[in-house]
Amino acid sequence: QVQLMESGGGLVQTGGSLKLSCVASGSGFSMLGMGWYRQNPGKQRELVAMIFTGGTTNYGDSAKGRFTISRDNARNTVYLQMNSLKPEDTAVYYCKAQLRMSGTFYEYWGQGSQVTVSS
Repeated sequence: QVQLMESGGGLVQTGGSLKLSCVASGSGFSMLGMGWYRQNPGKQRELVAMIFTGGTTNYGDSAKGRFTISRDNARNTVYLQMNSLKPEDTAVYYCKAQLRMSGTFYEYWGQGSQVTVSS
């Protein structure tokens, strides 16, 4: 099966920066898009950013102007540079991949990486 490995989360002060990484491993698939969603207890999971083959991006409103998503297509790796972090950015960040295998579309999720922003 396809595996998503996330890294880069941690604790940071307000105004600081973090960079998240996610790599998809496996074979027999074509990657269509990769990105990040986040979720706090009691809240809905929300879009942070997605990037697709060719470079098209989609940012959630809270991420615009502060976060930047990028992708290494050859390595099936996605990065999220997070700047000017706020306490409200505290959440578990989940990597998401959209794939095609044998003509069928699939979605995969990572285990999540905790990001905590202190006041």
